[in-house]
Amino acid sequence: MIDFAASFDEQLSPVAPFLFYVVIAGIIFIETGLLVGFFLPGDSLLFSAGLVAAARDDINIVFLVFSIFLAAFIGDQVGYVLGRKIGRPYLEKHKSKRMVRMLERSERFYARYGWWSVVIARYIPWVRTFVPPIAGTVKMNYYKFLSANALGALLWGVGITLAGYYSGSIPWVKDISYALAAFFISASLLVAFRNYLRDRRD
Repeated sequence: MIDFAASFDEQLSPVAPFLFYVVIAGIIFIETGLLVGFFLPGDSLLFSAGLVAAARDDINIVFLVFSIFLAAFIGDQVGYVLGRKIGRPYLEKHKSKRMVRMLERSERFYARYGWWSVVIARYIPWVRTFVPPIAGTVKMNYYKFLSANALGALLWGVGITLAGYYSGSIPWVKDISYALAAFFISASLLVAFRNYLRDRRD
């Protein structure tokens, strides 16, 4: 779920403050906003950025988490727009019966469970890169996507960075971050499952 095994704090420690902010925010934006960034290690990078910020006086943790939140939020928004403006027209141009059925199923899924999917996807490597453009492609309600994107960017981007920042002085914070991630994902899955059962009855 969250891979803290690969730590980048040693590589990030000597980076100058301004470049530090740019590198972290840039990588998070690429991973969440551009399909080519699906392989980037967002979780480990965020946690390591928090560790480095705690060890250095010239890194402002408030500015760091704010820049990470913006990068994660804008990244997903860009992914959504790309799916809406490029993905959807492409699929409609190359329409087939199979494609029509697939789009219809995807639209129904995102209409019912899309909000939770966007939040949960933040914690799953690779998946978090592809969910926003798919949401745009199937025309998920923009305002639902907007709110889910904001919450996901906050819980994932800011949450994991702060876990790294405080883990040096409060050892159990790292374990708590695992527990919180598990809680939100489990709660999301339970709600989605409940809605699925309710829809089946209806």
